[in-house]
Amino acid sequence: MNMSNQELLRALPSVDEVLKTARREESGRLSAALFTWAVRKVLGEARLKIVSGEWLPPSIEDIIVMAMESYAVESKPSLCKVVNATGTVLHTNIGRAVLCVEAQEAVFSASRGNVNIELDISTGARSDRDCRVERLITRLTSAEAATVVNNNAAAVVLAINTLAQGREVIVSRGELVEIGASFRLAEIVGKSGAILREVGSTNKTRIADFEAAISGNTALLFKAHTSNYKVVGFTCSATLKELHELGKAKGLPIVYDLGSGSLIDLSAFGLPNEPQAASCIASGADVITFSGDKLLGGPQAGIIAGKKEIIDRIRNNPLKRALRVDKLTMAALEATLRLYLEPERLKERLPVLRYMTRPIDELDAVAQKAATSIRERLGPGYIVAVDDDLSTIGGGALPTETLRTRVVAITHERHRPHDIYRRFLDSRPPILGRVGKGRFLLDPRCVDSYEELVPSFDVDNKQIAEKGKYPT
Repeated sequence: MNMSNQELLRALPSVDEVLKTARREESGRLSAALFTWAVRKVLGEARLKIVSGEWLPPSIEDIIVMAMESYAVESKPSLCKVVNATGTVLHTNIGRAVLCVEAQEAVFSASRGNVNIELDISTGARSDRDCRVERLITRLTSAEAATVVNNNAAAVVLAINTLAQGREVIVSRGELVEIGASFRLAEIVGKSGAILREVGSTNKTRIADFEAAISGNTALLFKAHTSNYKVVGFTCSATLKELHELGKAKGLPIVYDLGSGSLIDLSAFGLPNEPQAASCIASGADVITFSGDKLLGGPQAGIIAGKKEIIDRIRNNPLKRALRVDKLTMAALEATLRLYLEPERLKERLPVLRYMTRPIDELDAVAQKAATSIRERLGPGYIVAVDDDLSTIGGGALPTETLRTRVVAITHERHRPHDIYRRFLDSRPPILGRVGKGRFLLDPRCVDSYEELVPSFDVDNKQIAEKGKYPT
C-alpha cells in the first residue's frame, strides 16, 4: 500500500464520529446496535474500495446515508409478497401452491402458542405427530397407513433407505427423472444407501427387463411418474399392474414416486388427468410418495402412503426424525386435506384448482380492467394491449399441457421488454410477469383482482434515500 492510500484511509471518519453526527440528526428511532453494525459495514466497504482505487473517502453525511440504506434492508424481512403474473400456477421460485384460507388460518392459530402436535388430549400421553393427517391421507388414498416428511425428495430417500439400504433398486432408464435444482433420481438413490440398477432404454422398458435384472440382492422395484417431462413416439413402459404381479411373484415391494401427486380425477374439471394416489394403491403399489405443495395444493411436504407393515418400518427409521415436518406444516396440510372430504366445494376453496380452471371470459375481464389502469400508471411511451396467450401449470406437473388465457402485453418505444420486467419487480409489492414474443406479459390467472397487476412504485422511499433523510 502506498502513502497516498494510507492518507486516504486516515481521512475516513471513525465509527464513533459517524454515530455522534447521526445522533444529532435523529431522535432515537433507530436500534443502536443495528445502526452501529450498518456504519461498520459501510466503513469496511469504503476501506476496500479506497485501497483498490475505486473511491475517495466519503463524507460523514454520505456514510450516514449508506448506513441508513443498509439499516433499512436489514430491518425488513427478506421474504415479501410477490404478485404471480407469470401464468404459471405452481411456480417453484415463488413458493408453488397458494394455501387455502383454511390452511392460512390453521398456520396462524398454530403459530400463536402451543398445540397438541404430539399430545393425546384424551389421555395426556404422548402421541405420534403423523396421526394429525394419517387418517385423512388413508381415507383419501385407500392406503393402510401414511407418514409425512418435509418434501417428496425426502420421502423417496426415506422409503428407499428403509427398504433397500445396501441392496439393489431396479428402475427403468426412461424414468430416471431430474427434479428442480439438478437433483437426479440416481443421485437420490445413491444418497439413500441403495444400489441403483437401471434396466431397459430411454424410450422402451418392458416388464421382462425388470424380471431379468432381479437377483438375490434386489430389494425393491421402483417406478417414477414422469411428471415433469414426456417421452413420446416409439415408447413402451412397464405398467404398475405388471410390476405388482412381478413383485408379488418374487416377494419384492413396489415403490411408486408420483411426483406432483393428485388426489382427485382432474379430468372431471376439464383438465388432463394425472395418476391418482388411490388408483395407484389399488393397482398394487406397496408404497407411493408425492408432494404436498403441487397438485394437492398444500404446504411443502412429502407424503408416504402404503402398506402398514412398510410404513411402520419407515416411521421407525432414525432418518424420519431428521426429515419430519413442524407444527405449522402439519396444521396447513391437515386443513388442506380436509377440503378433499367435500369434493363438490373443492374448486371454489382450493386456490390451485380454482386458478387452473378459471374461465377465459373471467380472465379477459381482469386483463381489460388491469390494462386500463396500467396505461394511466405508466404514462406516455408505453403501449398496453390485451391479447391471447397460454398459461402453464408448472411445479413439475402436466409438463406438456397449457391453458388458454388472456394477457396484458406491454411494450415501450425505447425500453426493452426485460427492462419493463425489471421495473415491475420494483413495484410494491413486486409484480412478477414474463417476457414473450418481444413483449412484457402479465397473466391474470393467479391474481384475485385486477388491482394486483397495477404497479405501485415506491417513489417516496427512493427520494428519502437520495436526500439522506431518516424514515419516519
